[in-house]
Amino acid sequence: MKVHVELDGGLLADRFGKYASEPDRLEGFPVRSFPIEINDVPQEARTIALAFVDYDAIPVGGFCWIHWTACNLPATTTLIPEDASRTGTVDMVQGRNSNWSPMAHGSDNSQVHSRYCGPQPPDATHSYTLNVYALDCELGLPEGFYLNELRRAMNGHVLDQASVELPSRA
Repeated sequence: MKVHVELDGGLLADRFGKYASEPDRLEGFPVRSFPIEINDVPQEARTIALAFVDYDAIPVGGFCWIHWTACNLPATTTLIPEDASRTGTVDMVQGRNSNWSPMAHGSDNSQVHSRYCGPQPPDATHSYTLNVYALDCELGLPEGFYLNELRRAMNGHVLDQASVELPSRA
């Protein structure tokens, strides 16, 4: 399986993160998701899941920052188009990002905490990890699931996976 995200000068384009324009923000958070190309998904796969996380946040805040989780995308998906998280152009169930936590920003708005919320590195350029999984089943997770629930539900169902590092500037 292969995953590709177009970079701009070696970085995730500004419109998907900290420097997003006002129409692509909600409560000050960037909410326009980036396009993802997916190729060579195993034929026996039924669905696709993804997790987009910032391990470089650990020295800054003490934990990995979750920016986007989603599951139950059709296995035939070859492109998750730009802004799919917000517009629903691809059928998927989306989980919570780190903005749900009262220890973080504590947004009560599910359009902020249970969708894509783009990179906003506070200290330096961070390298964000996008993991995409081909699964042999549909996961029975509800909207707003947590990353740990996704990981448990995928256990024993991952046919293939691919990762890509996506740097975003501070």
